Amino acid sequence: MLDITPTQRFSSRVGNYARCRPSYPREIIEILGEECGLTSEWVVADIASGTGIFTRLLLENGNAVHGVEPNEAMRKAGEEYLAKYPKFSSIAGTAESTTLSDVSVDLVTAAQAAHWFGREKALEEFRRILKPKGFLVLIWNDRRKDAAPFDREYEQLLENFGTDYEEVKRRDNASTQFFGAIPHQTRTLRNFQDFEYASLEGRLLSSSYTPQCGHPSHDPMLAELRRVFAAHQKSGIVRMEYHTNLYIGRLSTR
Repeated sequence: MLDITPTQRFSSRVGNYARCRPSYPREIIEILGEECGLTSEWVVADIASGTGIFTRLLLENGNAVHGVEPNEAMRKAGEEYLAKYPKFSSIAGTAESTTLSDVSVDLVTAAQAAHWFGREKALEEFRRILKPKGFLVLIWNDRRKDAAPFDREYEQLLENFGTDYEEVKRRDNASTQFFGAIPHQTRTLRNFQDFEYASLEGRLLSSSYTPQCGHPSHDPMLAELRRVFAAHQKSGIVRMEYHTNLYIGRLSTR
């Protein structure tokens, strides 16, 4: 098992993360309008906002967004990516200690991140910063591991070469339990990415559990990735399928 704190796992992977991770369907904004009453006037705390991939959807909706990100390299990448949005504020904080004021936001979101949070302390913090009857929305782009032969072989590659992939999978599986007994609902959307080989390699290396350059498994892993790509590409492209899963619950009942 790697001795890396969750907040530092992506420090050396920021470039690949920003370039090669999937975005999120724009329908999410419509769903949040329907289910939560989201309007462009709402103030949002996007927790573990990272390089700003999901944050941008909120900003494009006209929302003021506090991007709370503990990792300095990720935070700086997000600040650069979102520099043209005047309603974006970048905050060095964590899910458990956002530094935001009491009762200051209408909505808390976390995309591709809540499996790294300390659940009880994070829930306490979210309740503190939310306005009355505020919502928490957790979002994951979950790979469809058996959608097609390519997806199955990519999953097997991670099983074979991932440094602590089993630990991360356990966290992912537990993520759906974050709300626990708190009433919530789920929504699922289809999502995908089309990759040329170079971007597929970047996607692989953006994952915190894949061996980096210098690790004895790095070169064999990339050799296997090239084989998988060659076996499944069509006109130089492979498609990675996702389910974008939303978990929506009213956290503040004041």
